[in-house]
Amino acid sequence: MADNEQRGMSLVAEAEKKLKSSQGFFSSIFGGSSKVEDACEMYHQAANAFKMAKKWTAAGSAYCEAADLHIKTGSRHDAASAFVDAGNCYKKTDPQEAISCLMKAVELYTDMGRFTIAAKHLISVAELYEVNDIEKAVSCYEQAADYYRGEESNSSANKCLLSVAKYCAQLEQYEKAIEIYEQIAASSLESSLLKYSAKEYFFRAGLCHLCVDLLNAQHALVKYEEQSPSFTDSRECKFLKELIEKLEDQDVDAFTDAVKNYDAISRLDQWYTTILLRIKKAVQDTPDLR
Repeated sequence: MADNEQRGMSLVAEAEKKLKSSQGFFSSIFGGSSKVEDACEMYHQAANAFKMAKKWTAAGSAYCEAADLHIKTGSRHDAASAFVDAGNCYKKTDPQEAISCLMKAVELYTDMGRFTIAAKHLISVAELYEVNDIEKAVSCYEQAADYYRGEESNSSANKCLLSVAKYCAQLEQYEKAIEIYEQIAASSLESSLLKYSAKEYFFRAGLCHLCVDLLNAQHALVKYEEQSPSFTDSRECKFLKELIEKLEDQDVDAFTDAVKNYDAISRLDQWYTTILLRIKKAVQDTPDLR
């Protein structure tokens, strides 16, 4: 590993020397551009050496140098690719720098009209933001969804929107989450392959309604059953009805038991647990939820 690190450092030094020699008057006339291309290749080789040595910050830096040189030589695609490589290296040591590199790649790809690949890397940025800045993650998912929709990649767009809805609910932006879940549920019903997934989205929307207002949740449930008769017979619908019934009775213990019983059959993930605990707390804090 030490040998690879030393090789990487030597290649960086050689690349810097090439660049300095390309800046002279005669070099700019005779072969200056070829020296820049040589230096760019050396930065790529240095980055690979640093990666083998697991020196991720040094590798990311070398890729960034290569990206900047690609931009100077007019190769925007190669520059974007190098920024992505840099971002992937920085993910291991410096998430903020990784975000910066990936966003530079996104900007280049969008300038080239490569919206699908730009969306893919926006998702990577969103995933990095998920750790400590959910609102920025939501913004990136929304932008990615817009790019996918523009390219008629509706399935990919919906996946991004589902992430938006999930985090909006966590941020207590329930109306926005409900709108997305209902929209995707309705579109799923139009597809023979996706119609069975609609019940989950109606269920999530119903729980978001319960976080806001019991009466609205009751009305929404009726609407969902009308939209999808098969939803009426689903475990999710029956559970939602049971929750509404317990809330109508203001019976917190029965509500808790209903959740435990459902969880024993269909394991509830962290999102469901968080939302259900909020609903329970709302009942305890404001007994007359109606």
